[in-house]
Amino acid sequence: MTVDEKVHATEADSRELAEEAREAGWAKPSFAKEIFLGRFPLELIHPFPRQPHEVAVRTEEFLTELERVCAQMDSSVIERDNRVPDEYVAELAKLGCFGLKISTQYGGKGLSQIAYNRALMLVGSVHPSLGALLSAHQSIGVPEPLKLAGTPEQKERFLPRCAKGAISAFLLTEPDVGSDPARMASTATPIEDGEAYELNGVKLWTTNGVVAELLVVMARVPKGDGRRGGISAFVVEADSPGITVERRNEFMGLRGLENGVTRLNKVRVPKENLIGREGDGLKIALTTLNAGRLAIPAMCTGAAKWSLKIAREWSAERVQWGRPVGKHGAVASKISFIAATGFALESVVELTSQMADEGRNDIRIEAALAKLWSSEMACVIADELIQIRGGRGYETAASLKARGERAVAAEQLFRDLRINRIFEGSSEIMRLIVAREASDAHLTAAGDLVNPKADMKTKAKSAMSAGGFYARWMPHLVAGKGQVPTSYAEFGELAQHMRFVERRSRKLARAMVYGMARWQAKLEYRQGFLGRIVDIGAELFAMAASCVRAEQERADDPERGATAHELADAYCQQARLRVNRLFDALWDNTDDTDHDIANGVLDGRYTWLEAGVLDASEGTGPWISDWKAEASTEENLRRPYLPSTRE
Repeated sequence: MTVDEKVHATEADSRELAEEAREAGWAKPSFAKEIFLGRFPLELIHPFPRQPHEVAVRTEEFLTELERVCAQMDSSVIERDNRVPDEYVAELAKLGCFGLKISTQYGGKGLSQIAYNRALMLVGSVHPSLGALLSAHQSIGVPEPLKLAGTPEQKERFLPRCAKGAISAFLLTEPDVGSDPARMASTATPIEDGEAYELNGVKLWTTNGVVAELLVVMARVPKGDGRRGGISAFVVEADSPGITVERRNEFMGLRGLENGVTRLNKVRVPKENLIGREGDGLKIALTTLNAGRLAIPAMCTGAAKWSLKIAREWSAERVQWGRPVGKHGAVASKISFIAATGFALESVVELTSQMADEGRNDIRIEAALAKLWSSEMACVIADELIQIRGGRGYETAASLKARGERAVAAEQLFRDLRINRIFEGSSEIMRLIVAREASDAHLTAAGDLVNPKADMKTKAKSAMSAGGFYARWMPHLVAGKGQVPTSYAEFGELAQHMRFVERRSRKLARAMVYGMARWQAKLEYRQGFLGRIVDIGAELFAMAASCVRAEQERADDPERGATAHELADAYCQQARLRVNRLFDALWDNTDDTDHDIANGVLDGRYTWLEAGVLDASEGTGPWISDWKAEASTEENLRRPYLPSTRE
């Protein structure tokens, strides 16, 4: 197979690989999983978990020093030059930012998930490219996979280098492979009687790949000769013979992102660099993302905080029609949305981070919901900020500064945030991932009933299992604490929202069961329905997190807690409207019409509608450049970032 050859995989192949890669079973409780099952186990998140005092003190000491370093950085330099200055990276490395979660045993800072996320929030407020640099290195790069599945020898070899600033990258995506790894063409062929592997392939969108010293590469090991084979993960030295960074990609946002195309041609990797076992690559990647995905909610929360500050200052000083614009109802509603949603964002990321640190809960659904929901809400916040700022929101910071105004980069914020709905699983894929995990109990109990490959004996056995499961489960969906007016009284005025979450969680579970009964095996193709189910669960999770956090704030500081209650109440009122609309849309929607129209578009039925503009297929027009132009230039190729830490 050549490195550019495509791999053909059937839908069944893709589904089978996805099932093999996901974590089987639930050894620990999951608050979000229970929400989708119509239960509301408040004890899993209340009281709002807090860091131990000594951990919190250490976190604040580090963040204080990090803030001092960040205050000396100029984001406009990154935006202007499309690069993160080497001295900025060197300062972050000196402070230990490339080893925040690496154990002190290996030269890292050994900080918590909460400290890590707060650090990303702070660094990202300088420029999101800095946050992406650090998170790609630590959330999905070499440190996290080795922490989860590396051998002691691998940790000793690679983690100290990572902690000192040896940047790492994660290479999974390929030109023909996005969210369907069953089509992966990169290969890792055993050579030298199994003492090494030869890697061949092309990897696309390799964040940090242009400047990385170490790579995590996913490649397919052939089965046979007693080998398990399958997609496997390897630690690869970026300067190995046969590795070429063909170009540095450029994007609408994250102008400092060192993201490129990497070609591997007969790259020798010793067998000692295999992470875990052959065939464990995707499982390692998905497990890594359980906590790794929390980096995006952290940076989205930072963006919300910045947006609130800008919205507050501008709306108070800008006067129109005799009053500050923030006093006008149309703008006031936007300010309220930014403030309330910002509080909810911080509540979700703090809660999931602390849950990750404690390790007593399975957070695979919580992390996925946090990534999905935060990336969507942050984009709405940025859009509302631009609208509040008006023409100044659309104008670049450099242009504002050039004519003597405050250089507020609202339009940059919008551009930078947009990728988060695609990074580490697009919103559409995240909804399907959450839906699969949320329905796991049902598939375990009754999956074979709708499995076309199951024989009658298997179906009969599944029917007995399903009968027992639903006999025990269904009755509790009828009534609950949410119907008792005095329940959750400890939350004061927020009790009404907690009751709402409890009631709607039961309604959500009933809707899920009805959908399964109505569409059976075809439910997986009702992606509009499943997406709304997941979005409802995300809003309910955020409501619960906000209320629990507000109550903890009041216990810690009554004065601040009062304002936290106001913000939580506002968020919950807004979220309730969205939840009710989503429930209505479960059954009253245009999904079938949309499907028919999309098929018509793909079949060429409406090509007449495209007339009247320049033909994009000819490579012309206002949005089309000459796609036949040279693919890469010298300045796009690899450049050194830091002196090698191996010297």
